[in-house]
Amino acid sequence: MGHKTFARGVHPSYYKELTAGKRVEAAALPKTVTIPLQQHAGAPCEPLVKKGDLVTEGQKIGDVKAFVSAPVHSSISGKVKDIELSQHPGGFRSLSIIIEGDGTAKEWGGPAKDLSSISVDALKDSIREAGIVGMGGAAFPTSVKLAPPKGKAIEAVILNGCECEPYLTADHRIMLEEPEKVVWGLRALMKTLAAPKGFVGIEENKPDAIEALRKAIGSSTDIQIIILEAKYPQGAEKMLIVAATGKKVPVGKLPLDVGVVVNNVGTAAAIFEAVNWGKPLIERIVTVSGNGVKEPRNLKVRVGTSFEEVLSQCGGLVEGGEVEVLNGGPMMGIAQPTLSVPVIKGTSGITVIAASVIKSSVYEACIRCASCVSVCPMALMPYKLGDFGKAFRTGEFKDWDGLSCIECGCCSYVCPSKRPLLQWIRLGKLKVRQEAQKAAAAK
Repeated sequence: MGHKTFARGVHPSYYKELTAGKRVEAAALPKTVTIPLQQHAGAPCEPLVKKGDLVTEGQKIGDVKAFVSAPVHSSISGKVKDIELSQHPGGFRSLSIIIEGDGTAKEWGGPAKDLSSISVDALKDSIREAGIVGMGGAAFPTSVKLAPPKGKAIEAVILNGCECEPYLTADHRIMLEEPEKVVWGLRALMKTLAAPKGFVGIEENKPDAIEALRKAIGSSTDIQIIILEAKYPQGAEKMLIVAATGKKVPVGKLPLDVGVVVNNVGTAAAIFEAVNWGKPLIERIVTVSGNGVKEPRNLKVRVGTSFEEVLSQCGGLVEGGEVEVLNGGPMMGIAQPTLSVPVIKGTSGITVIAASVIKSSVYEACIRCASCVSVCPMALMPYKLGDFGKAFRTGEFKDWDGLSCIECGCCSYVCPSKRPLLQWIRLGKLKVRQEAQKAAAAK
């Protein structure tokens, strides 16, 4: 096809047409928000407020001194109703701050600052204090990516604009509607890391976004758009690096080990708002889509808003028949047991799928067809890793490189026996982490 890509992967039906042409709309101001203190990879925050305190929109309400972490902020003004364990869209319970709003909203905005007048330290401080994390779903603290070890020179910053997950169009719309923010944020990242080159990887199925960013970049030669084949999981960090630069991140290593740092286009736009407006990461674009919701839309939603409230602003669920509600898309998203879970920093979409089209929970024995092996972008043996993970055989799981799995779900997608390979592999990785924590505690 002539466009850059990576080896293996799959070509699912994308269903982007449901929301790709719909502009981002501001969601209604929620009356109550539930803000988890764990919205990022790394150490959870500790509350900085107590029950009964009055808080303002954008106020920092949780933080921790751990290096790998990010503070959280109140997304509305109001009163702290409670601090308690609440259901988290990641599938666990997290200590959360519940805030009742007073109905007021703060105005954020202003012109773009001259980047040359802002010091590197000031950029780093603004990004860290704003609680910026990767907004493609992983939610890794951006401030950590901006602090590579001494001796690790960063040659390029890559922005991920692939959005290869079916249904989701939040990144597409932000590139189309706010390309100047994306480019400014990319330049801020390049300056902070002293990286001479910047790339934006976009799949070929988003020609309007490609054109919008080209106009925003103008005649500059230090930033280049890389047009990629539309293939899943093209947006996975290691796959994107291979496609954009030809570099392969070795097993057990990080992108910075090959001189690259990857961030999401939404993260770049959030950096623009943090540095120029002083606005923390308190809201984000969420694609609400699928055949189980009446009016698919792209909404800018306050962090802490319940899934139920967001879905109600999209006409609610379709009538007749059960649905599955996912935090994220259908390939990597996590099914939700309740609609009371809140939107968090990493919620790129809420996908609602009719139960009638979801893969059956009844599976059969592995037929050793190797379909999962042929599509695994990490060149692993998913059928073996699934068995090891299911049986908690952690030694063999690690020996067969199970920790290198990026949890893209390609294996489960192609399995003719309908085996939930990704679920079992996740169990294996969870067991490995539990054993490591237990061993560390024993020491």
